[in-house]
Amino acid sequence: MTKLIALAGKGGTGKTTVSALLLKYLTERKMTPVLAVDADANANLNELLGLQVQTTLGKIRKEIKSDIPSGMTRDQFMEMKIHQSLIEDTGFDLMVMGQPDGPGCYCAANQYMAMTMDRLAENYKYIVVDNEAGMEHLSRMNLRKIDYLLIISDPSARGILTARRIADITRPLQLQVKKKVLIVNRAPDPIPAPLQAKIDQAVAEADLPLGGIISASDDLVNQELSGESYLKLSPDTRVVQQAFALFDTIFA
Repeated sequence: MTKLIALAGKGGTGKTTVSALLLKYLTERKMTPVLAVDADANANLNELLGLQVQTTLGKIRKEIKSDIPSGMTRDQFMEMKIHQSLIEDTGFDLMVMGQPDGPGCYCAANQYMAMTMDRLAENYKYIVVDNEAGMEHLSRMNLRKIDYLLIISDPSARGILTARRIADITRPLQLQVKKKVLIVNRAPDPIPAPLQAKIDQAVAEADLPLGGIISASDDLVNQELSGESYLKLSPDTRVVQQAFALFDTIFA
C-alpha cells in the first residue's frame, strides 16, 4: 500500500528543506520508489535536489485549453501530459504543481492531480507532498487520507502556535491522519528554556507529539549557496544524522 507523507507549516519554516532531507532518507534507506510533489506555487524543491523543471501542472492546464490531438479525449491528453511532466531521478520522481490558475486558485491543477493520483500512487511506495502554507491545499487535492503529517515549525512562538492550529484544523477539513508529529526546524543548540516550554505546551495541549528537532545548519546553507543537491550531503554531516535519526523514529 502506498503511504502518503504530507508536510505543512507556516511560510518560511523550512518545509522544503525537510522535504529534501526526507527524500535523501527514503532513497538511502531503499524505501523506494517515491513520488515527490512540490505543491507550493513558489516551487523550489527541485533546486535543493539539483533538478531542472521542464513543465508543471500549471503549464499543462494551459496546454489542454488548446487543440487536443486527434483520437484522444481531453482526460487522456491530460493524463499523458502529467506522466510526461514527471522528473525522474534515482529512487524517486518529482512532480511540480507550478503557478495557480489565478490569485490563490489551484482549481484546475488540483482537479487534474486528483484525477490521476490514484493511478500514479500504484507505482510508488511513498508519496511526499511539500505543501504551501496551511492545509486547505491537501483537501483540494483530494488527498484526505494521510499516513504521516509532518508539521514543521521554526524556533519561534508564532511558529509553534501555527503548528498547533494546523494540527487542530485537520478534523474540520475531514483529513484522516494516522500519525502527526511536530518537527522544530533551524533550532538553536541548546534549545532556550522559553522555546522548550512552548514546544512542551504544544505537545501537551494539541495532541501533537514531538517528532524531533533539527538544528540550524551552516552545511545546508553552504550546500544551497553552492547549488549542490542536498542528496549529495555527506552522511557524516550533523544535520543529516539528526534528520535520519528523527525519521527513523517517525517511520519505525
